Amino acid sequence: MRLVPFVHALAGALLAGLAASSSGVAHAAQLSELPSVLVITKSSNKNQVHYAALVDEACAPAGQSPVRPYWRMLERGPLVTEPLSDSEQRVLGLEYQEVAGETIQIALRGMAARTFTVHTSRAADGRCASWVGATIAGVPARVASVFVQQKLFGVDYVLLSGVSEAGVVVRERVAP
Repeated sequence: MRLVPFVHALAGALLAGLAASSSGVAHAAQLSELPSVLVITKSSNKNQVHYAALVDEACAPAGQSPVRPYWRMLERGPLVTEPLSDSEQRVLGLEYQEVAGETIQIALRGMAARTFTVHTSRAADGRCASWVGATIAGVPARVASVFVQQKLFGVDYVLLSGVSEAGVVVRERVAP
């Protein structure tokens, strides 16, 4: 299932609820989606879980719950996407998300004690951009990758990789 119609419907619904002038006439704000603010890869195949963030015309998070997870089904093609199933939501879905200015604090249900901070802004080229920060191996870092090593029935470990503020590569192996 392609999510493009879903995203357009969601953006339309948000536009209707978010934009209203003092005269009571609604006008459309420009919302867009950053499709891959965080990506989880895994050992079993090429498919990936992506976390998209809805942003407004100023590149700030739009609404109270702007982040959503979805599958990129790369085994079937570069543009094939699917929503997470209910059972996948229990592990890969969001435990919570909290918007504050141009950041969104999120925690994944499978790692609820670890907070990721999505930073959104306007890049030098004028487009909206993002990066994700987290504490990795006890050090504040910019997240470079999240890799899940799977075993027969579940997860063996999660490898978080990033770059510290000092430019040092940091890695942490997290056991379930």
